[in-house]
Amino acid sequence: MKHAIAKQMVLLTVILMDLLAGMEFDLFVPSFPAMQSQFSLSPFWVEALLSVNFAGYCLGLFVVGDLADRYGRKPVIVLGLLTFIVGSILCLGAATYPFLLIGRFLQGVGIASPAILSFLIIADAYPLKKQQSLLAILNGCMNISVAAAPVVGSYITLYFHWQGNFIALLLLGLMVLGMTVFCIPAHKPSRYQETHWLRGYLSLFHSKPLMLLITHIVFMIVPYWIFVGMSPLLYMQDLGVSLSHFGYYQGIFALVFAVGCLFFGRIIHRVDARNMLSVSYYIFIAGFVSMAWVTVLNTPNPLLITLALLPFIVGQIIPSTILYPLCLNLQPEAKGRISALISGARLVLSAASLQLAGHYYTGSFRNIGIIIAGFMLIAVITLFGVIQNRALMQYPKQ
Repeated sequence: MKHAIAKQMVLLTVILMDLLAGMEFDLFVPSFPAMQSQFSLSPFWVEALLSVNFAGYCLGLFVVGDLADRYGRKPVIVLGLLTFIVGSILCLGAATYPFLLIGRFLQGVGIASPAILSFLIIADAYPLKKQQSLLAILNGCMNISVAAAPVVGSYITLYFHWQGNFIALLLLGLMVLGMTVFCIPAHKPSRYQETHWLRGYLSLFHSKPLMLLITHIVFMIVPYWIFVGMSPLLYMQDLGVSLSHFGYYQGIFALVFAVGCLFFGRIIHRVDARNMLSVSYYIFIAGFVSMAWVTVLNTPNPLLITLALLPFIVGQIIPSTILYPLCLNLQPEAKGRISALISGARLVLSAASLQLAGHYYTGSFRNIGIIIAGFMLIAVITLFGVIQNRALMQYPKQ
């Protein structure tokens, strides 16, 4: 009985870690117009609040991935949460824009630990098929909450100004820290081979199947983050969406993804992985076509833009659930570094694309759509490569 309760508390803590990692971004973005007004920022410097956060995350996660493979997950997560809490306090008390940037940077450094290591707690304890099932459930639970985050963030901003969102993040960070300390067991990986951290990462590039999986996962994820990063300015500043309604446009993606993950998690053990990935391949093609269409039209209709991206979000449900655990298990002794590499590549591309979109932003959707459609096309091509790779589709037979 005590063992069952302990496992449930571990799962709950992992869910809260994922929730914090998701809300660190989604709860914050509805505050953009208020901060732009208070600090007299251009669109470029508004987007810099995301980019500096991404930079901190990226710098932190490569150290985090290596340390987690060496010393285990728990101590690294605790250290990261403490850094995140310090960053949140700085953001909350920021009187000038530079202090806000520093706080966002520290938040990025700190959130790297729970963001990339939370699922590894599950991956260390269960076989691949169970990992995929639990990942679907975790994604579902997290994204239901993340779907509400823009809505909640919009209303927090409306009633408590932009500082209210940082108070919410600070309180959640403190809660996750307490649960991590008391609920997550200490566990040091036993198969780590001592090597320089850089050589440890470079060794991952020797596996072509692993690189194919990582490339697809990264290019599949980036279009959503480009949209989330640019939509506050596009929707509220130029398309006339109110602050109270903006969260619904953004939250629908996380809600659809969450419901799909929960459903897929219940049937994943009964379906063939290759067939299901083929379904996603055709959904991705439909998503690319719809995005290209609204980009050519340069529509000013926010609902039409949202609906055009929705098929691609639906298509992500199956490959994100099947391929991420498979990616980790190709080299079990390097799970931390693999997770870090995926997150790092995603963040670098997202930050660069957001700055590019911010630089060329003209008050319409077209330039944003061109960038998003480009990433979608690469995701389609790489998913086709994954499906055609026999070694990946046959590993492991369970």
